[in-house]
Amino acid sequence: MLETAGRLTPMSQRKGQEAYDVFVVGAGTAGLVTAAAMAGLGARVGLAERGRMGGDCLNTGCVPSKALISSTRLVARMRRAAEWGLETADPRFSFEKVFARMRQRREKIAPHDSQERLEAAGVEVFRGTARFVSSREVAVGERRLAAKRFVIATGGRPALPPVEGLRDVPFFTNETVFDELKSRPDRLAILGGGPIGCELGQVFARLDVKVTILQRADRILEREDRDASDVVRGALEADGVRIVTGADVRRASRAGGTLWLDLAGGEAIEAEALLVASGRAPNLEGLGLEEAGVAYTKKGITIDSSLRTSQPHIYAAGDVAGLGQFTHLAEQHARTIVRNILVPWPKARADQAPLPWCTYTDPELARVGLSEEEARGRGIAVDVFRFEISELDRAIVESEERGFVKVLTAKGRDQILGATIVGERAGDVLAEIVLAMQARVGLSTISATIHAYPTFAELNRRAADAKVRSRLTPFARRLLALRWGHS
Repeated sequence: MLETAGRLTPMSQRKGQEAYDVFVVGAGTAGLVTAAAMAGLGARVGLAERGRMGGDCLNTGCVPSKALISSTRLVARMRRAAEWGLETADPRFSFEKVFARMRQRREKIAPHDSQERLEAAGVEVFRGTARFVSSREVAVGERRLAAKRFVIATGGRPALPPVEGLRDVPFFTNETVFDELKSRPDRLAILGGGPIGCELGQVFARLDVKVTILQRADRILEREDRDASDVVRGALEADGVRIVTGADVRRASRAGGTLWLDLAGGEAIEAEALLVASGRAPNLEGLGLEEAGVAYTKKGITIDSSLRTSQPHIYAAGDVAGLGQFTHLAEQHARTIVRNILVPWPKARADQAPLPWCTYTDPELARVGLSEEEARGRGIAVDVFRFEISELDRAIVESEERGFVKVLTAKGRDQILGATIVGERAGDVLAEIVLAMQARVGLSTISATIHAYPTFAELNRRAADAKVRSRLTPFARRLLALRWGHS
C-alpha cells in the first residue's frame, strides 16, 4: 500500500501505469534499503545502478577492508603470543591468499545485495546510468522512466589531491586496491592519514610491507581528540608504519618501477606502490541535476532536515547528501525517507539521532557526539569523565590494555554530549553510550545498570561511576565523616 494523493492505492489497482511510485538511483546501502522497504510496502519501485550492486560498502569499503583487518589482527597476535604465555611465532602467510580470503568473504555477503534478491522483493532493476531529463523523468539508456518520487543515492568516490604529476603515475584508491593489487609491494606510500589511510596502513604493515603515511595535517585522524589519535599513532608505529605529519606533497613521478613523492621540505619518499586516501567526493556528475532543478554544491546535493532536495518529491540519501560518509548513516537516511513518504506529516528529521562512527585500527577508535576539543572550541562548558582501559579487569586478562573511555556531559548536569573510546572493541562498547544519548538518559542510569563481569562493556559503567562520585560535594564529604565519627 502506498500513499497517493491523500489516500492509499492498492497495487492491484495500479497495473498498467507507467509511472513508478518511487524510483531510486544507486544500489548502495541507502538505495537498496529504500527500494526493498518501499517494495515491501506495496509500492511500484524502480532502481538503476551503473556499477556493482551493493555500492562502495560491499565492494570497495567496509566489507573488504574489515576482512583484511580480521586476517592481520591474527597475524599481529601471533607475533605477540608471549603476552599470553605462549611461544612467540613468526606467522607464515601468503599475501595473495590473505587477499583471496578477503574476496571470498565479500562474495559470501554479496547475495544479500544482489539484483536477484532485490527483484524477488518486487523491485524492477535497470543496469545502466540514470540521468534526469526533467524533474519527473529519468533516462536509463534508451528508456525514459517516470516516477512520483525519486531517491538519489549515488554515493561517493575517492577525491584526488592537487599533486603535480599524480595522474601520470600508477596509484590505487579504495576502489581499486582490493581487486587490482595482485602481489605484495615492498614499500607502500599512503596519501592521507584519515580512517582509510590508517586502517589500510596498519593492514599492509602487518603483512610485511614498509608503509609510509603522508598526512598534511599535524596529526593523523585529525577529527578526533589528540589524546585519542596519539594512541592510534603509537599502535601504528609499533607495527612499523612511518607517519609523516605536516607533509606537503608537491610532486609525484615514476622512474622505472619506483614511485617518487617529493615533499615541500625537500624530502623524497620512495615506494613501489601508492595508495591515495585523502578524502572523498560525492557522485554528482552525469545525473542531470540541472534538468531536474535539484540544487547542489561540490559537497553534495542540497537537502533539508527531512532529506528533501530543492524539488520536494526528490530525496537524497547517503554519501551524495554530504552529511557524513558512513554506511550506518546511509541506512538511517533510507529509513527516514521511507517514513516520510508514508507519513507526510510530521516529517522525520535526519539530524536528530546521535551519529556514531569507528575507525577499525587496532586498537579501534570510536566516537559519538562532541569531542573534548570540539566542546572547548565552541565554548561549551562540559564535565569530562575518563577511565583508563589498563585498569579494567577484562582488558588486563586479555592483554589489551591500550586506550581509554572519555565521556562528556553538560557542565553540572547528567546530559551526555559525546564520548570517545579508544581500545579493544571500542565500536561495540560505544553502542551503549549511543543508546543512552538517543533515549536521553544520563551516566547515572548507566552507573546503576548491572553489567556482566568481566566484560569490556564495563568501561562505560566505570566512566559513569566517576560521574556519580563527582556528586559527592565537600559538604557531603564532611557529613559522611561525621557519620562515621571521623574528624
